[in-house]
Amino acid sequence: MSDEGEPEPGPEADAGTETGVEPDGEPDGEPDGEPDGERRTISDPAALKALAHPLRLKILRHLAVSGPATSTTLAAALGENTGTLSYHLRRLERGGFIEDVPERPNSRERWWRAVRGLDVRRPAQDEMTDGERAVAGALDRMRLDEDIELARRFTEEQDESDGWMRGSRSLSHLTKEEVTAFHDAYLDLLNRFARGPEDAPPDARPVLLRWFALPTE
Repeated sequence: MSDEGEPEPGPEADAGTETGVEPDGEPDGEPDGEPDGERRTISDPAALKALAHPLRLKILRHLAVSGPATSTTLAAALGENTGTLSYHLRRLERGGFIEDVPERPNSRERWWRAVRGLDVRRPAQDEMTDGERAVAGALDRMRLDEDIELARRFTEEQDESDGWMRGSRSLSHLTKEEVTAFHDAYLDLLNRFARGPEDAPPDARPVLLRWFALPTE
């Protein structure tokens, strides 16, 4: 999407997009990382399966937007009971996506935060079983539904966004290796600007970012 409409082939000046802790394969984001920290890669299909549930995606989004939480505070925020939240939190912990907050060891409840420094990559299609491909497809469909809603909001709310909504569209002629290099450069850029709510300045807002590439034919 572009502020000025569809550009001619070539780079476009005002590039901006959309994300959160949204791990995905062929990584797409929410890389939630520390700019100077060591990144950890997750590509185990069993771990990625932990993401393929709408409530778990909501949990990760809430932690990315609002910071650490307990099962009680998450239950109140998401309209679920604490037993349900505790189950899904354990699944995300086993998958390596969330962890205890070490600064609160004496709390009566466990405080959870999203793991920083993740680079979540989906195994290649030919390396996954039929069941794993089905899980990946389910996750993609959940993400697609959200992205369609975000595209609608971008179209309808951009004029009133006071400059917070920015976008860019472009076209180039690339080799597959160059697409991969562009993708990796994009992840590096996200990592450069990655910041959790605890570290954000007072005038910062949670901003969703997206990018995707596909051949024209």
